[in-house]
Amino acid sequence: MSRHEQARDTRAPGTRIPAARAAAERAADDAGQDRAAADRAAAERERVAAFRTRIGAPALIDIHTHFMPERLLAKVWAYFDAAGPLVGRAWPITYRTDEQRRLDVLRSFGVRAFTSMLYPHKPGMARSLNDWAADFAARTPDCLHTATFYAEPCAPDDVRRALDQGARVFKCHLQVGGFDPRDPALEEVWGLLADAGVPVVTHCGSGPVPGAFTGPGPIGAVVERHPRLRLVVAHLGMPEYTEFLALAARHPEVMLDTTMAFTGFAEQAAPFPRDALPRLADLGERVLLGTDFPNIPYPYADALESLEERTGLGPAWLRAVCHDNAARVCGLD
Repeated sequence: MSRHEQARDTRAPGTRIPAARAAAERAADDAGQDRAAADRAAAERERVAAFRTRIGAPALIDIHTHFMPERLLAKVWAYFDAAGPLVGRAWPITYRTDEQRRLDVLRSFGVRAFTSMLYPHKPGMARSLNDWAADFAARTPDCLHTATFYAEPCAPDDVRRALDQGARVFKCHLQVGGFDPRDPALEEVWGLLADAGVPVVTHCGSGPVPGAFTGPGPIGAVVERHPRLRLVVAHLGMPEYTEFLALAARHPEVMLDTTMAFTGFAEQAAPFPRDALPRLADLGERVLLGTDFPNIPYPYADALESLEERTGLGPAWLRAVCHDNAARVCGLD
């Protein structure tokens, strides 16, 4: 069939479209989707840049982002896709792309430093995760070298080894790990981290669902024994916001990160009490930006704008939270 005959093709419905035409239509659809995705990405970059301009921050520092081995990350995403018991509701992953593209996205937002939060869910995982994170930090200079640990006999050795490798921040997930931070196996770990002055971002709040050892009691007992521990309470301690704000007020080394707090997604289930905003303002030098990127069910810009709109605490507070505090804590000044 000639080109002109193909153009006049009036075959009956159901007749197979010529392969060349089908391929062209698929290519056109793909190109259209690529253009739409590029337009959305450009619009979001503009939103983040406008936010940074409003608060007077030349860049952002995100203390709570996730990079981990691809196979493990795929399992984490599958868990979110299935709305697992620690999630409890639909949780679409907004930035489900390959590692390099995720790095490009963060950098395009003006994020000058970020973390590779990873965490074991059973014994025997921490050391291999830490080795991966050390390699990731070596090939990703703007990543703050991140490490982790589990409540097991080898935990002190794992932490010493990670510190020797250059770890600058640790992640502890009491909900996923399901261990008690007061476990005797961790007593030396907390002492090592307190002596090193390394911040430990800890999911110790009971959101989205309570764990056996979440809440301010267990981790509060650790801080009482190790007052120099630079504990960073993830998610502002969601949903026990006021209790964790009180813990920070009592202990000058305790900090909080903003991960997911004030977003529409979080406010539906665990709204931040507005009468606690003055206390949050008073702790402004100990509040750090966190987002949970890429594992968030909304655009990155939403997290920033929600923090701005729902706190109403102004540009100076936001600039400290989104850049200056972490720069000081992590030695980036």
